[in-house]
Amino acid sequence: MYRKAADLLRPSASLVQLARSMFIQVHSTPNPNSLKFTPGLPVLEGGGTLDMPSVAEAGISPLARHLFRVKGVKGVLLGPDFVTITKTEDLNWAVIKPDVFAVIQDFFQSGLPVVKEGEEPASASLEDVDFDEEDAEIVEAIQELLDSRIRPTVQEDGGDIVFKGYRDGVVRMKMQGACSSCPSSSLTLKAGVQNMLQFYVPEVIAVEEVLDEVDQINKEAFDKLENQIKRKELP
Repeated sequence: MYRKAADLLRPSASLVQLARSMFIQVHSTPNPNSLKFTPGLPVLEGGGTLDMPSVAEAGISPLARHLFRVKGVKGVLLGPDFVTITKTEDLNWAVIKPDVFAVIQDFFQSGLPVVKEGEEPASASLEDVDFDEEDAEIVEAIQELLDSRIRPTVQEDGGDIVFKGYRDGVVRMKMQGACSSCPSSSLTLKAGVQNMLQFYVPEVIAVEEVLDEVDQINKEAFDKLENQIKRKELP
């Protein structure tokens, strides 16, 4: 039996229920150029986060590709139950937010996968961490603290932190999402992460931030702006 054209155009009961139940909330972050959106639904069902600081990395996520089409969106971080959007400095959130809300709601109603099959983020492991084998016990303790105490707090602020290496007492971390270009990221590392690691792992001497090319450009731009402001304040 063929279905009528009207029936084909009518949304399914599950999609209607989804549209009615979705309530997207927006949360400020320590970074004025980043906002955290929570759709009230799982985003990455396997947990973890997926950081796409530019459109070049968005090929693995249909949701991220749609979000990057919004004018002013510079970066996307997907979390277990949230989406963090980082914008360019030239546009106001009042201009960007309505389009981001629309994209998120329309996407979840579409039924498309958030991430392509086989591209889901892997659980945190030590495979990509640079360290000497003799420091394995210390490195495992650092990773445990990150997963249990530090990363949940950072994700509350719409970001994430990735363990990149440990050598000669120095822990190297990569900040993501709202934390990657945040003016207070250095303070977060020193006053928060470093203090906690040194308390539980005495071998830790310092924590350093790892910057990729995009982060370095953002940092240089921020430092330049900060210097300009300081010069204007001088008598």
